[in-house]
This record gives sequence, C-alpha cells and structure tokens, in this order.
Amino acid sequence: MKKIALSEPYLISRSLKYLKKSIYSNWVSTSGPMVKEFERKICNLTGAKYAIACNSGTAALHIGLKLAEPAPGDEVIVPTLTFVATVNCVIYNNCSPIFMDCDEFFNIDKKKTLEFLKKNTFKKGNYSYNKQTKKKVVALIITHVWGNAAEIKELVRECKKRNIKIIEDASESIGTKYKSSLKHTGAFGLVGIISFNGNKLITTGGGGILITNIKKIADRAKYLTSQAKDNSIFFIHNEVGYNYRMTNLSAALGLGQIDNFKFLLNKKKEIRKMYEKKLKASKNFELRKTPDYAYNNFWMNVVKFKKGKNRVNLNKTYLKFKKKNIEVRPIWKLNHSQKMFKNFQKYKLKKATELASTCICVPSSASMNEKEIKLVSKILNE
Repeated sequence: MKKIALSEPYLISRSLKYLKKSIYSNWVSTSGPMVKEFERKICNLTGAKYAIACNSGTAALHIGLKLAEPAPGDEVIVPTLTFVATVNCVIYNNCSPIFMDCDEFFNIDKKKTLEFLKKNTFKKGNYSYNKQTKKKVVALIITHVWGNAAEIKELVRECKKRNIKIIEDASESIGTKYKSSLKHTGAFGLVGIISFNGNKLITTGGGGILITNIKKIADRAKYLTSQAKDNSIFFIHNEVGYNYRMTNLSAALGLGQIDNFKFLLNKKKEIRKMYEKKLKASKNFELRKTPDYAYNNFWMNVVKFKKGKNRVNLNKTYLKFKKKNIEVRPIWKLNHSQKMFKNFQKYKLKKATELASTCICVPSSASMNEKEIKLVSKILNE
C-alpha cells in the first residue's frame, strides 16, 4: 500500500528547469545568481525589504538571535511548545531560555507572556531584568506554530517599552498574513525566520531565510553568514563568522516552488476543507481551529481527542496508522521537559501540557487527494 506521508514536498517540472540552468552554468555554490533571485522573490512574497538565504532554518534562527546582541548569561523568553531548534539557538548564543505556555492555537500565550513581563521583570537603565534571576531579558522568540499566526501586536508594543527584541520563528507560516494589516508573519520583529525544509510548503531540500526591514540588520546577517569576510581577496576576517549561506542549487529548487506557490496554498485550503467535512460529526475528536484574525496557510492539520472516559490512547492511535502505512505524529515533546533544558525557568505551563497529551498531527501534504483524506478520517473515527 502506498505510504501517505505527513508532509512531503510537492515538486513541479519548473524546478527542474531552474536546476538545469544552475548546473549548466556551473553556478552551484553560495555565490550563484539564483540565491539573489530567490531572496528577491521571498521579499516580494512576504513584503520584507531584505532577505538573507541560509542553508537551514536553524542557521537563520542562530544568527537571528545573535543580531539581538545578547551577552553570555542573558535570558530569552521562548515557547515550550515548538520545535527544539527554536530553543537550541538560545543555547548557541550562550543564553538561558525562560519557558512560556501556549494558547489554544499552539502559539505562545500572549496573556501569560505580558503578565510575566509586567509582574516578573523590572527596568534598570535601558534594559529589563528578571526579578527571580536578576539577569537581563534580551529577547522574546515567537513561533507561529503549524502556520497559525500568533497574537503579536501587544507583545511588540510591550517589548519595545522594555528594549526586548522580538525574533519571529515563522518557519511553518510562509503565506500566513494578518487580516487587519495584511502583514506577513515574520514582519513584526527585529527579524523573521522561514524554513524551507523538505516538509515545508516551499522547500529547497534544506534551507531557511532571514527577513528584516532594517538594512543594518540585513547587512550584518549577510556578513556573519558569509564567514565574516572583511576582505575576500586576502582572506581577512575580523570576527568569527559562519558558513551558513544557501547554495545556488537549493535556491534553484526554491524558485520553482515559489512559481507554484499560489497553487500550493489553494491545495492546502482544499485539504483543510475536506478534513472539516469528514470530521465534522466525529464523536471522538475535533479538528483544531485556526485563529480568525489571520489568513492561514493551513500547513499542518492537527486533531485533538475530546474529553471523556473514552479518550483514545495516542500511542495506540499512532501504531494503528503505522500498520496502514500512514504517517501521523504527536506534538513535539515539550521543551521544558527535554533532558538538557529541565533546569531552566518555567512560567505557568498548563495548556501546552494538555495539548501535547491529546493532539496528533495528521497527513497534510499538498499532494493528498480526497480518497486519502477519507481513509485517514475513517481510521480516526474508528
């Protein structure tokens, strides 16, 4: 039986055209012209003024937080419900995470984050400090989970007062925009990060991009991700840099994906509507809602088992799908409970624990058809 993947790439022949052009020109490295073209098209798509293409979303996150100029020992507020790379980049920058709860849309809890900032931090000079640890809170990382836009406006205002930089992890939310302003996720903070991993809506095989509206930040990001070259002829480097730039081959694959982006978005909407129809009358679970204040890209569909004595065991559900060669997976293991992060500060974690124990991600590839969605829904209903 053909495998139904959780989220596989949807590649078209146009990508092959760009790849051939890249190969025949011998431009396959990070210096190729298609990297610049890919950056330009991402700017057009997101509305950002500048884009720096990287070899992974994780690399972009690492540099994105570095641009907030943290000092060793500074603290960064992060959601516990997010992919581990979001938290790893805090450690890469020699900082400590403060774990925050999530809301009903899996995003960082706006109310609890504001409460923490107002009640648990104090201003001293130009910076904010944690009352408990007396350490500087240098940044807040906001992840737009599953493509759902986080409630960000009040957080932006409050962090601006406190000189706390916002880094947006928009890895999964390319194409998601706020209805009130039509601003793209990733466009509110100091920088935004988008992933082009193989499971994302647009893929470059592996890769990511850093977007910003501040030229100084863009120039600094390009400098750091290009090995911090001060003189490329005589190989002079005045800082430690990183080999983080995207290759021309990866950009070529991405250009074909961008050309097909509207089609991919529409496919995701169709899949969402089919799931809504098939699962509407389910007694066992619900398709999780998306925020009504944003236009969603519907990258990933998540179901939550309903409360009651007949709550289904998530592990048994996973194994049942595995036998049918259908890929589903639970929510990430919450980061505050990961071995390497257990000793860091946590703040009123409740909703994240509930969602992680009752939700699973169901197949959401753009290539899915109605027959496959019907089968997934049938197994869930059983």
